[in-house]
Amino acid sequence: MAVPFDQMDGQIWFNGEFVDWKDAKVHVLTHGLHYASAVFEGERAYGGRIFKLTEHNQRLHASAEILGFKIPYSVEELDAATIELLKRQGFSEAYARPIAWRGSEMMGVSAQNNRINVAIAIWQWGSYFNPAEKLKGIRLDIAEYRRPDPKTAPSKSKAAGLYMICTISKHAAEAKGYADALMLDYRGQVAEATGANVFFVKDGVIHTPVPDCFLDGITRRTVIELAKRRGYQIIERAILPEELPDFSECFLTGSAAEVTPVSEIGPYRFTPGTISETLMNDYMKEVYPVAAAAE
Repeated sequence: MAVPFDQMDGQIWFNGEFVDWKDAKVHVLTHGLHYASAVFEGERAYGGRIFKLTEHNQRLHASAEILGFKIPYSVEELDAATIELLKRQGFSEAYARPIAWRGSEMMGVSAQNNRINVAIAIWQWGSYFNPAEKLKGIRLDIAEYRRPDPKTAPSKSKAAGLYMICTISKHAAEAKGYADALMLDYRGQVAEATGANVFFVKDGVIHTPVPDCFLDGITRRTVIELAKRRGYQIIERAILPEELPDFSECFLTGSAAEVTPVSEIGPYRFTPGTISETLMNDYMKEVYPVAAAAE
């Protein structure tokens, strides 16, 4: 195993101050731990620049508002803190994790007067999936749990509580030898993987589920724009599991996953092809700063 995350070196931005990594602690009775009153983001730095940093911090604010609290730092302040922290950590390629949560002033379902805490951590994190598997396409199981009805959960927020079933599903898939799991939604339609959006290819046309009960990822939107630049047709629609045999290619998108081809989803097989490879390469060109790419 690598160094445990609570024992890593460096600093973490914690409620407006840069503190030593080992000192960035919360109390065991923190409301966010017991009741999942927390929102977060996942960002990547390429060539010393965090891709779409402001867009991520805007979504962090929006997620908090959906959960009924206000982040006490502006988007601009969070942007500046993240940029400074990246410099202090001394990383060029890295992963950034901002998180906001209700504190420990009150314990119980209601916690109206709890402080809203905010922290940002940055560490070096390689490919989300095994690089060797990523090139040939990763294998997905089909998850038991489904993405919930928007009337039962705040699906438009990147809320910590929504990832409980993702962890369960990914662990179950890994126990079977898969890299991840495909999740259906509450209607039985194809939704997403446990931490990434999903795309399919049929006859040169790209199909992807409508994000009406799961997160419309920033990477997802970026890849749709890249595909349109290439002249590919994109169809956002309801996709049923029984359609999976009809698709030739499949790939995932996410800040952590980037663009990752898929070779299997349960009994269904796909062949990573030209469109998957093209968008994987286009995405990497998009995320790197122009100056770094020119070197």
